[in-house]
Amino acid sequence: MIRKDFYQPHQHTSDNGTQIIVTPIPSARSVGISIYLKSGSRYEEHSEIAGISHFLEHICFKGTTNRPTPRDISFAIDSLGGTINAATYKEMTCYYAKVASEFTNQTLDLLLDMVQNSVCLDEEIERERGVILEELAAVQDTPSELASLLMDSLIWPNQPHGRDIAGDNESVSNISRSTIISAYHKQYVANNAIISIAGAIESNEAIELINEKINNWQPGQPNQWLPNRSLNNKRSGLISKDTGQTHIIVGMESISSVNEQRYALDLLSICLGEGMSSRLFLRLREELGLCYDIHSYSTQLLDTGMFGIYAGVDSSNIEKTLANIRSELENLSNPIENFELERAKSIMRSRIELSMENTRAVSAWYGTLATLEQQIIQPEKALENYEKVKPKDIQKLFQEIYLPDKTFLSIVGPFQSIEPFEEVLFD
Repeated sequence: MIRKDFYQPHQHTSDNGTQIIVTPIPSARSVGISIYLKSGSRYEEHSEIAGISHFLEHICFKGTTNRPTPRDISFAIDSLGGTINAATYKEMTCYYAKVASEFTNQTLDLLLDMVQNSVCLDEEIERERGVILEELAAVQDTPSELASLLMDSLIWPNQPHGRDIAGDNESVSNISRSTIISAYHKQYVANNAIISIAGAIESNEAIELINEKINNWQPGQPNQWLPNRSLNNKRSGLISKDTGQTHIIVGMESISSVNEQRYALDLLSICLGEGMSSRLFLRLREELGLCYDIHSYSTQLLDTGMFGIYAGVDSSNIEKTLANIRSELENLSNPIENFELERAKSIMRSRIELSMENTRAVSAWYGTLATLEQQIIQPEKALENYEKVKPKDIQKLFQEIYLPDKTFLSIVGPFQSIEPFEEVLFD
């Protein structure tokens, strides 16, 4: 049974072009705030500036005209309680908070100050450069992340969305202060921002409060995201590393975030590799004992996507693991069972309904859709779309995205050659 009592968002566009979405939740005692900028790795045209969007996210915590030092911002954050943070993705950057409703005004003031009035001081840029280089070094010590980044580079070679969002050592080391300031003034403009707020606040009150705080924020002409290009891809990649486990990802190109088949893809992923009752978990972990962690996942971007299967296995079990992953993929050429699909729908209903009890998740739901310029649909409409999916829809989608001669393989582990593993998966 689908809930029909989700809360209604109210949309407003300010005079300077900022989109505002307010979702009042009368029963809430907290407020979730999400401020989105259309800024991310897909907006970075040249590899020389790879990671600049992520760099900017860090710098906005390091001082503003109203709060000149990182200490000022840190004290302001801690005095509010709740949680405040930020994240950079391929197609957006988000500054977000969840606080008690009494701190709504102060939290909005802080977050909007950070994105409008960053001072980008020389010494803070250099200090944060070192922090980001340490962040990149930590990835090198995380083989599962390396396997994921390698897979992205195989599917989307020599493109911004195929790179690490944080950039690489060379780009982060060489991005100048002037380049950072230029990117900040280009992307962090009023008509490139979406502010979504949900929880214990009235619509008119929230819109008036936000408009007061962005009244002097000027619009601009921000860069647009770079479209996907079809290139000749290598199908496999190996990072030779002395690891306790070998980390494998089998991937394939998939559908975009605006494709109506995305509902079928989400349910396919649950059936195949999400949770203890999924096919991959039951076969490779429970029956064969080949791995501790095996799961499927998808990345859906505005004009492209990928679908992947990750496994961490003992290095002596790679061939057997790949053979069984391939077997499970081939089994999907037949329609999935009705009971599997119904279980997947139940899981998706629970995920969405439970998340909608979190005011920050509600603000993110609507804010993300607006940032990606998608139709603002309520959760119950999404649930209705999931309910409409039939076994034949999943079968049709999978036949479109799974082509054995267009499958990709990334491996991180103690090997010098990937050829023996290619033979298992590709031949």
